[in-house]
Amino acid sequence: MQKAIIVYFLTEKKNNLDELNQYLADGWKVVSQRAMSNGGNNASLSLVIVEK
Repeated sequence: MQKAIIVYFLTEKKNNLDELNQYLADGWKVVSQRAMSNGGNNASLSLVIVEK
């Protein structure tokens, strides 16, 4: 099974890295990652595909 997660990082307090880290702790593996950007803000966005 695969899941797509959009990982975002605005600041140290405004991000969802904990969500990705929880998947990894539960045994999911990253199978692909692509940077995403619209050029309109300072956020870092990445499309991450995880698989179990």
